[in-house]
Amino acid sequence: MRAVLQKLYQEHRGTTAVEFALVSPVFIAMVLGLLSLCVCLFLIGSLHYSVEEAARCASVRTTVCKDASTTIAYAQSRYFGPSAPTFSYTTAACGNSVTGSINYVAQLGLTQITVPVSASACFP
Repeated sequence: MRAVLQKLYQEHRGTTAVEFALVSPVFIAMVLGLLSLCVCLFLIGSLHYSVEEAARCASVRTTVCKDASTTIAYAQSRYFGPSAPTFSYTTAACGNSVTGSINYVAQLGLTQITVPVSASACFP
């Protein structure tokens, strides 16, 4: 009996499969988390770009951005991220102010995280 156990202990076949089974779920979760983070960063950049362009349009291109509804439509046309954010337009002391906000839901395998993102820009 002892010889059989000693022979099984010295056997190395299948160790690669066991190592892969232990490491692959962690690696796949890290890759999915990284992709979700990249989408979130793209969303933030796109939201900032759209509110800055809309505030600039309301100040400089008054034929395109005539009022609040056309300025909000212009901001929505400049946003390229996932889902659709909520934009608002006001005239403030600093000039034309455009704000945008969205809740990004990051899917991380078995769990999800909601990240609130907002951006504002004011252009004289």
